[in-house]
Amino acid sequence: MEQTRFERGMELLDKIDGRDGGAVLRSLEGVAPDLGRYIAEFAFGDVCARPGLSLEEREMITLASLLTAGGCEPQLEVHLSAALNVGLSPEKIVEALLQCVPYAGFPRVLNAVFAAKRVFGERGLLPVGL
Repeated sequence: MEQTRFERGMELLDKIDGRDGGAVLRSLEGVAPDLGRYIAEFAFGDVCARPGLSLEEREMITLASLLTAGGCEPQLEVHLSAALNVGLSPEKIVEALLQCVPYAGFPRVLNAVFAAKRVFGERGLLPVGL
């Protein structure tokens, strides 16, 4: 039997975000449960499930997008954790954040680096110099 968009999305959400993704969806239950379903179905079940990019590449793009948008630090922290979950090293994540300086500016990159410092610290993964 073929998976539904929701089932496919939840499977990817668990693989990528682990407990963080489920926590985000649960936090929406009493307020906007449809938003959680949209995240599972569309963002993960449709977009993330597409062929053509690895999960590592998708998370690097997501990090750059959230950093550039600014003001998305809670979501950035979830995706920093996701980037680690799919195999990106803290050093590679930091390099991706630094690559955004000429395009997004120092304030947004600083916010992202401090978010990374929190996430890496929680996991005992602080790279040298951070």
